[in-house]
Amino acid sequence: MNTPAHPLHLHEDRLFAAEPTQRAIARRLYAEVARLPIISPHGHTDPAWFADNKPFANATELLLVPDHYVFRMLYSQGVPLDALGIPRRDGSRAVVDPREAWRMFARHFRLFRGTPSSLWLNHVFHEVFGLRVRLEEATADLYYDTITAALATPAFLPRALFERFGIEVLATTESPLDPLDHHAAIRASGWPGRVITAYRPDPVIDPEHEQFPDALRRFGELTGEDVYGWDGYLAAHRQRRAFFARMGATSTDHGHPSAATADLSPAEARRLFDTVAHGRASAADAELFRAQMLTEMAAMSLDDGLVMQLHPGCFRNHNAGLFARYGRDKGADLPLRTDYVNALKPLLDRYGNEPRFQLILFTLDESSYSRELAPLAGHYPCLYLGPAWWFHDAPEGMWRFREQTLASGGFYNTVGFNDDTRAFLSIPARHDVARRVDCAFLARLVAEHRLDEDEAAEVAIDLAYKLPKRAYKL
Repeated sequence: MNTPAHPLHLHEDRLFAAEPTQRAIARRLYAEVARLPIISPHGHTDPAWFADNKPFANATELLLVPDHYVFRMLYSQGVPLDALGIPRRDGSRAVVDPREAWRMFARHFRLFRGTPSSLWLNHVFHEVFGLRVRLEEATADLYYDTITAALATPAFLPRALFERFGIEVLATTESPLDPLDHHAAIRASGWPGRVITAYRPDPVIDPEHEQFPDALRRFGELTGEDVYGWDGYLAAHRQRRAFFARMGATSTDHGHPSAATADLSPAEARRLFDTVAHGRASAADAELFRAQMLTEMAAMSLDDGLVMQLHPGCFRNHNAGLFARYGRDKGADLPLRTDYVNALKPLLDRYGNEPRFQLILFTLDESSYSRELAPLAGHYPCLYLGPAWWFHDAPEGMWRFREQTLASGGFYNTVGFNDDTRAFLSIPARHDVARRVDCAFLARLVAEHRLDEDEAAEVAIDLAYKLPKRAYKL
């Protein structure tokens, strides 16, 4: 006897308060923002999707393989990455039928109950593909066939989905070594969708990055600069930043282990760089060099106007065995305690009061919100707070972010929401969750007579749309 499938239903009041007064206010606020265009100013989707505009292969390749939020949970419960078809570090893969990988995912989908991944995925299943039963073992093939068949149709080509989702602008993130050919192809195609890049120089800034020696060599070949000398190295960054800006970039992004900055004398910086460039750097040298380069990047931002983003406080590739086999971004990155007040002071002493400089700070250390980040952003004109990120982009994390930053930083020293995702189809789901949480938070302030409802509606629109446009110069 077949077990009947369980219905999949998205409640119209999801994430709003159970208390009737607040829920009614949240509904009215959400109506003001639900259909606003999506500003996605920072993320990691593949620009080739929009350059080539080819059909996505199947449900597994689109929704499972790129999403480390998903497969890290499965791995934690003993599901091997090879069984899911996750690419290895050398580019090879285990021979896996994508349908069987999807069935494996469906059998374990209960693991995501209550997590943000379930919110995002169920939104995708319901709203994008029209599915009305839950994903579980019994419906695995129904899901795989429905999604894969839809992906073969013109309505599900990448550009069509971009337009359907109401995306006004989407930023990807590329290394300085990337020729940005896909971005050039998008521009040359005449398609009006706005897909821009962002400058992520970590491979040529971090001496502990596994690609650093080869990346530095290629950096010199690409730019024609002597990147083994300090002046040539800085000139190479300026050259590539200018190229990225011509290709639409409005921001840089830096994923350092800490928020440390430094302000060395020119002679000290030269000596340090010589040590780094010739492979003699200790761990302390590497940290000091990363710190100095954040200050150098800030100086360049004053010249070229690119907004600077800092995503510190992550122990990358904690699982050494997994990293050796599969490489980066496989779900083995973990949050670290992070100092900001002392770490940022050298940079802020130089540029903290510069009206033309903008630095957006993120954290994986929630304890720093009210102690450090909000007070810093509530004082320095150059500082803004990025939204709850990565391990904290659940509804609870978003709520904690607002609670802990509002008193010192207010709403207008934050930058609204950015989805920071590789999972293209989750973008509207993630923005919907953020808008709902912000409306629920604002509804409480209205119900407690801390804001008038017209003020809350204006803030909701600003958070959803206007602030990210302003912060990222879009």
